[in-house]
Amino acid sequence: MISLCMIVKDEEHSLKQCLVRLKGKVEEVIIVDTGSIDRTKELALEFTDKVYDFEWCNDFSKARNFAISKASFDWILVLDADEEVVDFDKKKVEEFTTSNEEVVGRIKRINIFEDSHGDKRHIERVNRLFNKNFYYYSGSIHEQVTSIKGKVYETSEIDIMAEHNGYSREVINRTSKLERNISMLITAINDNNKDPYLFYQLGKSYFMSKDYLKACEQFVLSLGLQTDFNLEYVIDLVNSYGYALLNSERYSEAMGIKKYEKLYGHMVDFQFLLGNVYMNNGEFTDAVESFTKCLKLKEGSIEGIDSYLSNYNLGVIFECCGKIKEAINFYKKCGKYAPANVRLNILEK
Repeated sequence: MISLCMIVKDEEHSLKQCLVRLKGKVEEVIIVDTGSIDRTKELALEFTDKVYDFEWCNDFSKARNFAISKASFDWILVLDADEEVVDFDKKKVEEFTTSNEEVVGRIKRINIFEDSHGDKRHIERVNRLFNKNFYYYSGSIHEQVTSIKGKVYETSEIDIMAEHNGYSREVINRTSKLERNISMLITAINDNNKDPYLFYQLGKSYFMSKDYLKACEQFVLSLGLQTDFNLEYVIDLVNSYGYALLNSERYSEAMGIKKYEKLYGHMVDFQFLLGNVYMNNGEFTDAVESFTKCLKLKEGSIEGIDSYLSNYNLGVIFECCGKIKEAINFYKKCGKYAPANVRLNILEK
């Protein structure tokens, strides 16, 4: 038996679709509203009578834990209104909950965001299914599942996949999400300026708002406080720092990312970043080597970096070097990727 616990505010544009997708998948729905002024509560009541008000206090964990306190069942699934479940293997999820009492389940989340080439899909695993007898939330923003006993816990990937549109330009503009997050993170850092995770999250918020210089500043502060480079978020921290440097046109400085290759060189995300760093510094031989490695590695956090995106970059490099035949060959491997097809239409005329 699973209780779905959600906290919401002004989510009338996405809540109904989110809940429709979960019909028959969970046994209970708990909705905690933190101050909506639109039709959010009205829509929530179409799916459950367990809709509660919570006075917002700039603390996501307190709101999450309040929602959990209202749950009738031990197992809690946490989702946000802008996350739409597209796959849920109920049988396998039930098997997980009956045999993994203290293990935290990690759903697959696909973040949809926009860049200069259109929509991109960033793939990650996040801790979202757990037994409330062993876990609660901590942290005022970018809250984390935390062991009640204060111990390191085991996680496992589970058969739930959700698409997250909270990072799309339309949603960000509508909700002022980034401004809110930045303000809350600055307050949290003022209370605790020794937590590298807070600086990382502040850097990510600046990155999403395209303020790459400020993002770099926060990433540097986070890296300076790190003691464990094997933590999952630190891998993303290094990659995000590299892209922030590239996006702020600090190409030569970005070459410093190479020092992390001994730690992350086996990972496709890092190799793709490194390829871009080399390419922007005119080091085409090294760039080709990195992108070629990407094609041999497992799926990364960004859809296509192990396939069409690396092939496209290889095509660009060979085209720039005047090797048109080789460029066409790589562009043809990109499938329906629009930028590659644009180059093919030009080169094959």
